[in-house]
Formats: sequence, C-alpha cells, structure tokens
Amino acid sequence: MGLSNASLGYLNYPTQVIFKCCKLVPAMIGGIFIQNKKYGTIDFFAITCMSAGLVLFTLADSSISPTFDRTGVALISSALCADAVIGNVQEKTMKAYSASNTEVVLYSYGIGFIYLLIGLLLNGGLVDAFTAYARNPLKTYGLAAVFSITGYLGILFVLALVRSFGALLAVTVTTFRKAISIALSFLFFAKPFTIQYVW
Repeated sequence: MGLSNASLGYLNYPTQVIFKCCKLVPAMIGGIFIQNKKYGTIDFFAITCMSAGLVLFTLADSSISPTFDRTGVALISSALCADAVIGNVQEKTMKAYSASNTEVVLYSYGIGFIYLLIGLLLNGGLVDAFTAYARNPLKTYGLAAVFSITGYLGILFVLALVRSFGALLAVTVTTFRKAISIALSFLFFAKPFTIQYVW
C-alpha cells in the first residue's frame, strides 16, 4: 500500500489504475511459484480478458491526462509484485498454520508498520506528519480512526475471501471493485467523456 500511494506522487490516478488492473497477472504467477498452484486455460483466458478490458477502459481516461514517470512506474510495479507475494503468502500461512484472520492482520500490519516507521525516520517524514496532525488534531486523528476502522473491516473481508476461495479470486474481486468505482465516478463526478470508454 505504501509503494502504491507513493507512486501517486509521480503518476496520475488513471495511470496508476492501469497498472493496478493487471494485478491479477502477478497474483496468478505468485500462486504458481509460491503455492505450486495449477491454473486451467479458462483461468488464464479470464484474467487476460479482465485485465485487457480494464486497461483499455483506463487508457481512455489516461488519454485525457496521461502522466508517466519512471520512478512512479517502478514504485507501482514493485507494489504489484509485493501484493502478489503478500496475498499468496497469507493464503499459504492460513492453510499451513490454521492462522485466523486477525492473526494474519496483526502480523502483516505489524511488519508493515516497522518498515514504514524505519522509512519515515530515515527521510524525516515522521516529524512532518506529527506537526501536520498537531495543527488540527480532532479532524486528523478522527479521520485516521475512521480510515483505520473501515480499512480493518475491508481487510477482514478480503482475508475471508482468501481463506475461502484463494488469493486469485480475492484479487479478482478487488479488481472488479476498481472497475465499478471507475464506472460510478462518471455518475458522481464531472469528468470529460471520450468514445474510447465504450469500446
């Protein structure tokens, strides 16, 4: 998530979504290498169609305001690889150790917290963050609490999908959610429309 968010400093949102729409491909590759899974021809075909459709749709969006930067591309590509590894490792861990969803969340976010803390300490961003929060504590800490609660509920849902159906289906559902979000954005926000969205 950190790499994905950092990429927005170098890429516009539509460009980031183009890359994230292809998350199914590294998730499938991760399943093959990490869990020794075997996928059928229909799985490969479905993932190719879904990824291609989403990429074509978001390419229309990016034609309006394209932004490509090598640093941003490297960050979002690293985020996709990390997501592929994390989802498959979580699935493998849940199966091998009968780990509960809350245990997986605790360890995943605990390790992530340490990495982010080290990064913030090294680049000096931690002091800036506390200073920004101190200027309007009720709003910032309140929004952080709401974001944390909704994020926790969301990750529990995703982990329930991983536990029941596997990492690939969980990534398919989250990618489909992105497609729905993009389509709904036309209803709720004033956006320029191009005929490329239709085909």
